[in-house]
Amino acid sequence: MADPSSYRPKPGEIPDSPGVYRFRDEHRRVIYVGKAKSLRQRLANYFQDLANLHPRTRTMVTTAASVEWTVVSTEVEALQLEYSWIKEYDPRFNVKYRDDKSYPYLAVTMNEQFPRVQVMRGHKKKGVRYFGPYGHAWAIRDTVDLLLRVFPVRTCSAGVFKNAARTGRPCLLGYIGKCSAPCVGRVSAEEHRELADEFCDFMAGRTGAYLRRLEERMTRAAEEMEYERAARLRDDIGALKKAMEKSAVVLADATDADLIAVAEDELEAAVQIFHVRGGRVRGQRGWVTDKVEEVTTGALVEHALQQLYGEESGDAVPKEVLVPALPDPLEPVQQWLTDRRGSGVSLRIPQRGDKKALMETVQRNAQQALALHKTKRASDLTTRSRALEEIAEALGLDSAPLRVECYDISHLQGDDVVASMVVFEDGLQRKSEYRRFQIKGFQGQDDVRSMHEVITRRFRRYLAEKEKTGEWAGDGTDAAADGEILTADGSPLADLAEDDGRPKRFAYPPQLVVVDGGQPQVAAAQRALDELGIDDIAVCGLAKRLEEVWVPGEDDPVVLPRTSEGLYLLQRVRDEAHRFAIGYQRTKRAKRFRAGPLDEVPGLGDTRKRALIKHFGSVKKLRAATVDQIREVPGIGLKTAETIAAALAQAAPAAPAVNTATGEIMEDVQDTAYGTTPDAAGEPVPTGAPDE
Repeated sequence: MADPSSYRPKPGEIPDSPGVYRFRDEHRRVIYVGKAKSLRQRLANYFQDLANLHPRTRTMVTTAASVEWTVVSTEVEALQLEYSWIKEYDPRFNVKYRDDKSYPYLAVTMNEQFPRVQVMRGHKKKGVRYFGPYGHAWAIRDTVDLLLRVFPVRTCSAGVFKNAARTGRPCLLGYIGKCSAPCVGRVSAEEHRELADEFCDFMAGRTGAYLRRLEERMTRAAEEMEYERAARLRDDIGALKKAMEKSAVVLADATDADLIAVAEDELEAAVQIFHVRGGRVRGQRGWVTDKVEEVTTGALVEHALQQLYGEESGDAVPKEVLVPALPDPLEPVQQWLTDRRGSGVSLRIPQRGDKKALMETVQRNAQQALALHKTKRASDLTTRSRALEEIAEALGLDSAPLRVECYDISHLQGDDVVASMVVFEDGLQRKSEYRRFQIKGFQGQDDVRSMHEVITRRFRRYLAEKEKTGEWAGDGTDAAADGEILTADGSPLADLAEDDGRPKRFAYPPQLVVVDGGQPQVAAAQRALDELGIDDIAVCGLAKRLEEVWVPGEDDPVVLPRTSEGLYLLQRVRDEAHRFAIGYQRTKRAKRFRAGPLDEVPGLGDTRKRALIKHFGSVKKLRAATVDQIREVPGIGLKTAETIAAALAQAAPAAPAVNTATGEIMEDVQDTAYGTTPDAAGEPVPTGAPDE
């Protein structure tokens, strides 16, 4: 625990101007980001007598080890920079709204030649029209199913669309009239785009004019005694009205507005948002947050606005935002919203009428969401706390291990040896900090030696970073020696940037290291830490046979009761490390099995590999080709052709392929790694893109 006076800046050093400040802990990790109209006045509030601070603020300033700031010109710039830094650094003491799912949107891909209607989650893409969000994906599908009768827009995937175009036969929706079948040319691209535009207009709330046109066409068809067409139009009108009933009118003046309500107690807060477009509720979402800092309702509203509109622009930001309390100060937030929209935005508290009544409904939803969250979380939070306490007691730790790292080794008979590292913080997975390792220090199967190598490499990184920040007088070990460490997406972990402050770093140490195994693996992990001079990290192992917990230097294991929450948590950590390692090992094995002789050619990428196989039909024919014949392939020059010919001449011919349908040996061997495979007749058939 740090003394705030040890890093308190001198009053004259802090500027009396708008800006954004960051508190960092002893590992240079950013733990809090805030903004201020006057940096000098705001920071002075943190460095007063600890007894006068809010308990959460007191915890933050005693966890921090330094503070720094950036001066900006206006409060609007401070708001923008604060949002960017919170998103970048993910500080543990800032308000972070969270929910248990990614809300689905109804999306229309207007950026494609033939727009497609589909359910989309995650980040919004340019050129795509979004409607929602919806509480459930099935609600979107119900709405789309009703509207496709009137607006038969394409809903199929790219693969289905291309296959229908190739065969000349539409899918089932095309046959039953719920798709206009542009894949087979029933409508042109322009006609299909008009249908998509009408679909978007209807979803955007412009429903009255379209219904009137349909009613006029129905009446005219009846007068002309075209009763079948009139009946179809009647059914279309019924389908549209049924879809409209799913979102009843709540604001009679066809207002576009977002309503935000907050329900809170001393520890947590729930936020509910209703998206009203054309007077109808078009979407709803909600978040919950721990109040890890002392914060007012107005500040919670401000954080919700940042979360809601930080990545939005244009019409996605409505003209009117109704809130239960206004941020203080109001002007910078309102100006920021106006800049995001490109025109004026009204941010206010509804006082009377339909808007106030609707706000009360949103408020009730927020209160119910908070109550439901507390009901779900109470047992989870209690269980996690009890599990960590049981682990600390069983292993003789001074405090509960808030950060636990678990390591597992995986291989197939000594080939493709890999390791995984998973991280649990406060009993919960932190997948952004998972890591994968390739074992390259030796060949063959030796789990103990592999564990020693992995622990050494991981904590050598930790010491190297401590040396950078001046916390450790090390021996100058070069962290680049551990360049084989991979991140969770398989890319090499770059050198750590000094003074970066992001949380996803090897420089953040655990309180407990768990290894998958018994005494030998535990001893190897402890030996690696001892060799590096690290003596403040506990080590234990969990053996699968009897689920025994092994600690270094003990001949007998620690046996936790089968009903122990601590044992359950250790099992979850171990199983997650095992799953992560197995997945990586299988990926490497599959990639090795699919490898072909062209993979040994330096500088030859996947595109040119596919072009070569497509041109010659097989690796065997490519091996028999001359340099001049290889040069005929687009993108292959003289030097590359010579390199390919030399590499194939040195490589051993592939084993003959067997046609599984007939049992015959085929002479023309196809290389499945580059996008072809033989069919029953022995002809090459594309299999898609090669494995990356």
